[in-house]
Amino acid sequence: MKNLLITGGAGFIGRHLADHLVRHGGYAVTVLDNESLGDRRHLDLDAVRFIAGDLRDVGDVRAAVAGQHAIVHLAADTRVMDSIEDPANNFENNVVGTFNLLQEARAAGVSRVVAASTGGAILGDVEPPVHEEMAPQPTSPYGASKLMLEGYLSAYSSSFGLSGCALRFSNIYGPRSFHKGSVVAHFYKRILAGEPLVVYGDGTQTRDFLYAGDLVEAIRRAVESDAEGAFQLGSGVPTTVNELIDHMRKATGRDLEVVYEDFRAGEVKDTWCRIEKARSGFGFDPATPLPDGLRTTWEWFAQQQRD
Repeated sequence: MKNLLITGGAGFIGRHLADHLVRHGGYAVTVLDNESLGDRRHLDLDAVRFIAGDLRDVGDVRAAVAGQHAIVHLAADTRVMDSIEDPANNFENNVVGTFNLLQEARAAGVSRVVAASTGGAILGDVEPPVHEEMAPQPTSPYGASKLMLEGYLSAYSSSFGLSGCALRFSNIYGPRSFHKGSVVAHFYKRILAGEPLVVYGDGTQTRDFLYAGDLVEAIRRAVESDAEGAFQLGSGVPTTVNELIDHMRKATGRDLEVVYEDFRAGEVKDTWCRIEKARSGFGFDPATPLPDGLRTTWEWFAQQQRD
């Protein structure tokens, strides 16, 4: 049995990952979360050990890391616009928190760290498809904090033998995302409330959407591999916001009102990724088409309203 710690494990992706690892078998899962966004009540506490704590507190990190064989580092302040409004808070959570985690992981003899990074916010407004060989040009403090994560993870791998890789997530969507500010969750909440969908720009901007179930399978594969460096994780398919809304019309069966406003500074216009490196590195193989994933996600959101 491998002891595995998930930081930020009470959040959207962490809950999916904890369930996936428990079902897969072979893992004793511990979750560390400050519950600023996540909630331990959404975890299966009979199958998962929960520790209330914050990465900015070295004592909390030390207690959570003790006895772990591997770590999946998901905890972060992830909102681009929030990082622009309050870069200091983003720095404390993402930079100081990650450094504390790597220091304690090294001291505790953790053998493997797989960390959540980001693609578009690190690389900036570059011509897609984005890939791992592109030079980073962060467009926000959030992107800069994830570039730091990748740099320190690489340095600790080379200097201290702490094997690790950074997974650059695209736009992740799926059930259990009601509290998220991501575009799919945000739009579905507005649909449930009978409110128009607000698009910043003309809707031709592109994103790469990856279903949560495909993501957590990729994370597990990365943990079990010896892959190092940065890896793009997405569908590998560009989707415009207007196309996303069309899929949502079909998934919900509703006539959606859309309002277009000015494009927001700091946001990348077009981003989608190549995924060949992750395919060859640890067998990444996203299997859920966007219409199917959106329909499953809508059914979950609609059920929350009925409940």
